[in-house]
Amino acid sequence: MQMRMDYNNMMAAQIGTQGLTQADFDAMREKIAFASRMMAEKRPAMAWRELPHNQAEIVADINAYVAEMKDEIDAFVVLGIGGSALGPMAVQQALNHPFYNELPRAQRGFPKLYVVDNVDPERLTYLFQTIDPTRCLFNVISKSGSTSETMSQFMIIKALLEEKMGKEAARRRIVCTTDAEKGNLIKIAQEENYKYYIVPDGVGGRFSQLCPVGLLPAAFCGIDIAGLLEGAAQMDTLCAGPDIFANPAYMFAALHIIALQKGKNITVVMPYADSLKYISDWFAQLWGESLGKHFDLDGNVVNVGQTPVKALGVTDQHSQVQLYAEGPYDKIIVLIGVDEYRETLTIPRLYTDMPSLGFLGGVTHNDLIKNEQLATEYALTKASRMNMTLTLPRVTPQTLGQLLYFFEVATAYAGYLLNIDPFDQPGVEEGKNATYALFGRPGYEAKKQEMSNAPQKDAKYVM
Repeated sequence: MQMRMDYNNMMAAQIGTQGLTQADFDAMREKIAFASRMMAEKRPAMAWRELPHNQAEIVADINAYVAEMKDEIDAFVVLGIGGSALGPMAVQQALNHPFYNELPRAQRGFPKLYVVDNVDPERLTYLFQTIDPTRCLFNVISKSGSTSETMSQFMIIKALLEEKMGKEAARRRIVCTTDAEKGNLIKIAQEENYKYYIVPDGVGGRFSQLCPVGLLPAAFCGIDIAGLLEGAAQMDTLCAGPDIFANPAYMFAALHIIALQKGKNITVVMPYADSLKYISDWFAQLWGESLGKHFDLDGNVVNVGQTPVKALGVTDQHSQVQLYAEGPYDKIIVLIGVDEYRETLTIPRLYTDMPSLGFLGGVTHNDLIKNEQLATEYALTKASRMNMTLTLPRVTPQTLGQLLYFFEVATAYAGYLLNIDPFDQPGVEEGKNATYALFGRPGYEAKKQEMSNAPQKDAKYVM
């Protein structure tokens, strides 16, 4: 049960002059050596790399907490944004029934899952019209405890619960996931006596799915979180060595960065499985936020990065593949396939007198989606478009853990190939700081003054 990577269609032997050759790898030899060295030297600071190996006690605690709480709540509600929201959604969609929340409780066996990752005022308002907040467990996820979106949601829900239930009972409806020492949320959790879990130092939001940030929501939906970690550990073993030709995650990164230097500044992640639909969303943050940087490690202005685009096969064969096959040569298409789907659906033998329909009779949707994936791969390759395929034998906790960890390692390695820091996000911080300034948060007076000095908009350009 090991995922596979086929990058034949990235190479010149398959797609001609648009493809890569051994000479391209040779030209990157120094950068590859540097990236491999950095991954080894910096591993002690990458706490996310140890998550597959050091959480047996956390898993046991989470499973015990789920057993204690699951029968007294109807829904588990995640209050988070970025990786804190995208990861739980991706794992839930991948491993549980696609209409999980609509199933009867007796069939689900676990609470419903809601992820509230936006501050559109309609979002929470309508959620409260859908659920009984007193029958929910709210998971507040913020390492800093100052994330405006998440903490504003928490403040609204805290007040609501205490009004409806009283302070003592409300405590049991809130669980926090935050830093062990720094920030507001750990102080609040300890003062209010909330149950809380810790995000380890060295685990940023977009690398946090395999710590309590992602494991707690998954467990409350009945997902085998030990299996996720087991799969990630398997991938860690596969990605341990410095040789890109023996390390699939390093090779994925190298292929993308060499292609980026040849003008392929967009990567499209296109799963051919509904269960993996939100993996593309999760990957988009991981890849985009990690690699889009103004400065390199030497302080040079580089403005590097590769734009991630999410797609779904076969849905987006009918909305995007025309562009991919005949538009600019600026993309890599990463197809994600599945050997064995969890269900089989056979098309009945109807309209046998109509050749354009009759051929489908007796065919399964399993074969149809696989052949459509192969056909898309063929069309892209024929058009000399870079594409590659990742294949999961079956979508399970183990193989999903492999895929998540694979992308994390590939992202870090790609950052070092670009000579940038893949773990910071100064562009995001600029927007956060501007928001604080607009609200007059203490300490952001200089930013507010800077914003007031910005050129004013001209009314003639407003239509």
